[in-house]
Amino acid sequence: MEKFFNPQSVAVIGASVSEGKPGNVVLRNMLDNAYKGKIFLVNPRGGQIEGRLVAKSIEDLPAGIDQAIVTLPAALVPETVLALGEKGIKAVVLAASGFAEVNEMGEGLQADLAEAIKESGVRVLGPNTTGHISVPANFTSSFFPIGKLRRGSVSYIAQTGNFCGISIRHLSSAENFGVARSCGLGNKVDLNESDILDFYGQDPETKSIFMYLESVANPTRFLRVARRVSQHKPVFLLKGGASDAGAQAALAHTGSLAADGRIVDGAIAQAGITRLSKYSQLFHVAKALDVMALPKGNRVSFLSPSGAFTVCLTDICRDLGLDVPKLEEKTRKRLQDLAPPFIRMRNPVDIFGSVGMHGYEVAYKDALEAVLIDRNIDAVVAILMLTTETGIPDLNFIPQLAKRYPVKPIYVTFMGEHKHNIAAKELLEPLGVPCYLEVEQPFEVLSLLADCRRKMRRA
Repeated sequence: MEKFFNPQSVAVIGASVSEGKPGNVVLRNMLDNAYKGKIFLVNPRGGQIEGRLVAKSIEDLPAGIDQAIVTLPAALVPETVLALGEKGIKAVVLAASGFAEVNEMGEGLQADLAEAIKESGVRVLGPNTTGHISVPANFTSSFFPIGKLRRGSVSYIAQTGNFCGISIRHLSSAENFGVARSCGLGNKVDLNESDILDFYGQDPETKSIFMYLESVANPTRFLRVARRVSQHKPVFLLKGGASDAGAQAALAHTGSLAADGRIVDGAIAQAGITRLSKYSQLFHVAKALDVMALPKGNRVSFLSPSGAFTVCLTDICRDLGLDVPKLEEKTRKRLQDLAPPFIRMRNPVDIFGSVGMHGYEVAYKDALEAVLIDRNIDAVVAILMLTTETGIPDLNFIPQLAKRYPVKPIYVTFMGEHKHNIAAKELLEPLGVPCYLEVEQPFEVLSLLADCRRKMRRA
């Protein structure tokens, strides 16, 4: 695994001088992320690419290279794996598609590849993958243009080649949290989810783990590894192919047969894994865990600028299995002292009257601190009302409170003028406060995190 995630030297087999070709983009990605290891390029034409000399064959490479990234057509892959094994390169990433996911001919080619892997003694990621990412090593094997990646504590395992392409590009451009590792399994001819999960479980850079899987190669081993890892790290799974139509799509996607959803639910719950239901949750939940602690329970308080929100969102909390408990009397009294007498302060906190009396920053800051101190509360959601007419306050008090009370996470969501919501998100998230543009999202996230805490305790 070290040769995959912390390579000191890499060879690109099928390197290309043409912009946009996989053999060129993968080199560009490594350079964009300031990879400091040695890079070797192979193309039968030789010459130079990006100012680097190009070897004409694998045989011309020096000994001792850690990893090879192969961007050749599928038909050439089995013989290339054999040649890499002969050269002593034992970690190989295979980008090509055209194997079991396409037709019977592809299935035959995948069988040949499996035999070549066995004969050569190499370990293989893929085929049918855009590769993997290791931000602590400033390294990626992805041939999708992903740009410079932000370092974080979240790691991904995805049974789709393009997770380390379009999904990571979305994450790096739309969100403000980073990743540690990400691995697109593709067809899993060799390395599978259990191998990567086992590595992440021991990886000090990885604090939480998110998986998208359509099938499990060795369920017994997977559940054994997951049970061990989930005792000390949050582990989440989005399972593709749960419906009949989804199972057929999975077969076409990676040649995978998906298991019955009810069986999967029962098994993963026993292994301490928390089930996700939406693709977007791979990012929404990860964002919360990259910068905030896992809440100790399901008891929530939220600050609302509208009485309607206090009603609707309390209903949502109940549906999601979140508790909106009574506050301690000293907390309630502190909130009441800042509020007009006609508003009876309780949990959830109707903050509108207090804002009118004392101003935005004083009202929100004092109320937020009050509920953070309360022993009946595990996490807090602040719903901000931002408009040009009502004024845009200095919101730095929120990350300051988050640092002062690190055990209880604070999430922010919005209602008001969209441009100010976006600006607040761009201010707060780099300072360690997760923001959600849809008002229900932080509560959905908290529900999943509370479920995760319960499962970790039982694993």
